Amino acid sequence: MELKVTSLDGKAAGSVTLSDAIFGLEPRADIIHRCVVWQLAKRRRGTHEVQNRADVHRTGKKMYRQKGTGSARHGSARVNLFRGGGRSFGPHTRSHEIGLPKKVRALALRHALSAKAKDGGILVIDALSVKEAKTKALRGQFDKLGVSNALFIDGAEVSADVRTAASNIPNIDVLPVAGINVYDIMRRHKLVLTRAAVDALEARFK
Repeated sequence: MELKVTSLDGKAAGSVTLSDAIFGLEPRADIIHRCVVWQLAKRRRGTHEVQNRADVHRTGKKMYRQKGTGSARHGSARVNLFRGGGRSFGPHTRSHEIGLPKKVRALALRHALSAKAKDGGILVIDALSVKEAKTKALRGQFDKLGVSNALFIDGAEVSADVRTAASNIPNIDVLPVAGINVYDIMRRHKLVLTRAAVDALEARFK
């Protein structure tokens, strides 16, 4: 698959050939879905906690005698029926992480890249750099490029100036190639790769 390469200003800068083994697969929604669920489950902190009847500090003495009061039978005031009592079957601190084999994760990434390529959602630029860390200037370059909702993937490292300038632009994410992931690819309308990112991805899946 051959794509045109542009500069950050939207000017032509040659072309690049993308590997069909990475960008030319027939996308499978089930594999992509499994990876997205795995990512979202892994990022949950799982620090939710409630008090059950063992955690509530109240007396365990029987409230009143069993018979003769005309009221319902009750024992401890710590039960969930009473205001301030413990909660039944409430959430407790735990990990929400689920397992997903490494090979499935790698396959899901290739399918996500192929899905973007099939929809025409991939742009390749020669480099991602700015002269100064100014959000207004970078936004102007993005407008020339024709993107307003995109994930930018650079090489091994992202320029500190680019990271600073892009941090205030909504719907724009900038990551190094090591941070590329299925969820961020699918949640943005466009995927913008630098030449360095393309070379790194092809070396990774070689």
